[in-house]
Amino acid sequence: MYKTEVRGPLILGDKNYRQISSDIIAPIDQPIPAWWKAVFGISMLATLFGLYAMYKTVSEGIGTWGVNNSVGWGWEIINFVWWIGIGHAGTAFSIFLLILRQKWRTSINRAAEAMTVVAVGAAAIFPALHMGRVWLAFFIFPYPNTRGPLWVNFNSPLFWDFIAISAYLLISASFWYYGMVPDFATIRDKTTSKIKKAVYGFFAFGWTGSSREWLRYEALSYVLGGIAAVLVVSVHSIVSTDFAVSVIPGWHTTVFPPYFVVGAIFSGFAMVMTLMIIIRKIYKFQDYVTDSHLNAIAKILVFISLIMGTAYATEIFIAWYSGSQYEMFTFFKNRITGDYTFQFWAMVVCNAFIPQLFWFKKVRQNLTLAFIISLFINLGMWYERFNILITSLSKDYLPSSWTTYSPTWVEVGVYIGTLGIFVSGVLLFFKYIPMIAISEVKSILKGTSINKNDTKHISHE
Repeated sequence: MYKTEVRGPLILGDKNYRQISSDIIAPIDQPIPAWWKAVFGISMLATLFGLYAMYKTVSEGIGTWGVNNSVGWGWEIINFVWWIGIGHAGTAFSIFLLILRQKWRTSINRAAEAMTVVAVGAAAIFPALHMGRVWLAFFIFPYPNTRGPLWVNFNSPLFWDFIAISAYLLISASFWYYGMVPDFATIRDKTTSKIKKAVYGFFAFGWTGSSREWLRYEALSYVLGGIAAVLVVSVHSIVSTDFAVSVIPGWHTTVFPPYFVVGAIFSGFAMVMTLMIIIRKIYKFQDYVTDSHLNAIAKILVFISLIMGTAYATEIFIAWYSGSQYEMFTFFKNRITGDYTFQFWAMVVCNAFIPQLFWFKKVRQNLTLAFIISLFINLGMWYERFNILITSLSKDYLPSSWTTYSPTWVEVGVYIGTLGIFVSGVLLFFKYIPMIAISEVKSILKGTSINKNDTKHISHE
């Protein structure tokens, strides 16, 4: 069924179950390579720099940032929305394709889910810091109290964000971990190290691979998947509502919830492509992460790019059709032209135009170009968040309060710190957890594997 000329084989090489386990587990059993130590060291330095910037923020206050009376939301909220968007991809990728029974997800979903957990954890740092008095963050926690109307402030977007993010992180982490249980059991049974056998055996929860366990495993996967599918849509809808409930020009629009959800999936899928190309190249997983897999992701990206371009055009049309001088000023005098022209057109070019190159098969099959385009998409999505926040806040209704915004080293440092946390988390995942879902790849082996010697498959690396 999956050997069609359109889709191509999902597994290359004459593989058997034993070989699949050995290939995927190999990076875990091998000594830590020098490149891994170097990159991990750099990421930890970035993390330490970020922790120092966070310390400066907490100890001296948000006066260390570049925010002011007009632009009260700076890089912290930009990066919060950006990381949340990236964190959507893993679950959206895994869940939606699981529900649609798309078998090509099996080689990619594990890395995407790991990326989700790390990215959402990085995103959660920014709202806490933006509160200013971090030690009062318990006010947004849902716990019993006797203070009557003083809590909970259900009208606060901070409370909405906390509930949405914590629920999403819990379900995503549960779905990710639950999917790894059979693989932990595989490592437990294959390893000769007593320490590894004990550690992976503990996390395997006594998995034996019986028919009853597999039935419960599949049933719970669909249950968690159904819950996560709802949260994927609701979380970023809530984040977008933080903006839409205001009357700030450029924010007060009903297009924001679907616009934010689609944009989040867009940036997340681009990051998935970035990671999978790296995994494929470094660990020589060409037999499992094939050209067909990356080709499918590229097709999804070009489709979402069309939606993003339509959303940008819709925003501009609504601003013009509204007849509101404030809306028209925000879009035509402050974004398309004006102080933030570069950021606006960088967003449009990176998100709406550059991904259209994926219409060409040669571009989709050239992994270097695909890697570069995926980076451009993530850069464009960062600029999109910048445009939404800064251009609307810097020049709103009162010309007397107009101002410009530029970040300080503290804001940049916090962002660099979260990048370090993300890279460190991904590297630890590369080393100690199977990057590809062993059990799921085995489930599609029959009728999907193909011998390289019997095909005209050409590597495009």
